[in-house]
Amino acid sequence: GWFPLLVGISVFAIMTTWRRGRLILTQRVSEGAITEEHLIRDLATNRIPRVAGTAIFMSRMDAGIPTALLHNLKHNKVVHQVVVLLTVEIEETPTLSEEERYAWAELGYGVFRLTIRFGFMEEPDVPALLDTLGPKPLSFPRMATSYFLGRETLIPTKRPGMALWREHLFAWMNRNSASASTFFSLPANQVIELGAQVEI
Repeated sequence: GWFPLLVGISVFAIMTTWRRGRLILTQRVSEGAITEEHLIRDLATNRIPRVAGTAIFMSRMDAGIPTALLHNLKHNKVVHQVVVLLTVEIEETPTLSEEERYAWAELGYGVFRLTIRFGFMEEPDVPALLDTLGPKPLSFPRMATSYFLGRETLIPTKRPGMALWREHLFAWMNRNSASASTFFSLPANQVIELGAQVEI
């Protein structure tokens, strides 16, 4: 009877490591985040050049500026005319009604925060959902919309959070997991990934 017990323990360790690792990763990323007010203040002073088009920055957090936007500013030194900070949440219910599907917030100077939700049984097709959203402050032209994603390279450390062996396991799982662009059905020719190293 030791083999089923070993399999059960292994599966439990993998699942809890993934869940705990995602929480720690979110915490580590949020440590270096700046608030939306900083970005809006800089845009208000016209210190950042604006370029035409719509940029959707995927964010694991529902507050603060995504890492991908910070890296885009650092390297390209421009901001699109329309910026959408998009957070996708997978709920614990199988399906959601249209009233529960999304929430908008206009932050000013062409910056919006959008939260969209999927049930765990639903296909998270982000572009298709953006096309069918109800009343909204802007549209998403297919060929004029770019998706910016952050791609983290995880570095296991002795910081509090998880045992070192679990950090190595989580880093390996993260490297081999499906990319966000595939998971959210984003068009491959409109996705820009910006990498960063994160100590966990």
